[in-house]
Amino acid sequence: MRIPKAISSLIESFEKLPGIGPKSAQRLTYYLLRVPQSELNDFSNNLINLKKNTVLCSVCKNVGETDPCNICSDNLRDKETVLVVENPLDLMAFERSGKYRGLYHVLHGAINPLDNIGPDEIYISDLITRLTNKKSAIDEIIIATNPTMEGEATAMYLTREIKKIQEKDTVAGVTIKITRLGMGIPTGADLEYADDVTLTQALEGRREL
Repeated sequence: MRIPKAISSLIESFEKLPGIGPKSAQRLTYYLLRVPQSELNDFSNNLINLKKNTVLCSVCKNVGETDPCNICSDNLRDKETVLVVENPLDLMAFERSGKYRGLYHVLHGAINPLDNIGPDEIYISDLITRLTNKKSAIDEIIIATNPTMEGEATAMYLTREIKKIQEKDTVAGVTIKITRLGMGIPTGADLEYADDVTLTQALEGRREL
């Protein structure tokens, strides 16, 4: 049986999405065939505008509507603390908890040699630039990468690089406290799926590196 080109093309597009296999791609495609055309038009417009109407914050690398983003430009946030996360979904999880009022830095990934992702492929150098800015008020970095092999490797690399900065910086004995999320996040878990209580416990129980 020959599948119409419009259907096979959409199935192939869905298969390119993370976590979507051939069967799921087929189900999604045939589901959309039953949806009214007006809803399909809205869906397609949302896809078209996804990147058109969003920007990457030049400060924290979060995805927002303005640059700087609404978090970086909020004068009520604690400017002395920066929470480093792997992706925007992790940031959203902490914001939902309502227990953290500092700033963020989004790496957009973690160091993973098996996938050819090194420090230069994620936004580590931008974080280092923030820390070396003489106007910066940052005095604590909370490393909130996921408790996976890749997340731990990234945390170790960040710790080493930040300590290098401190060794070089002799101006007024400036030091940056480096902490890691504490108990509450099970090994191998993704922060974006953690509940508010777990994230709060992890923040309160963070340890210094």
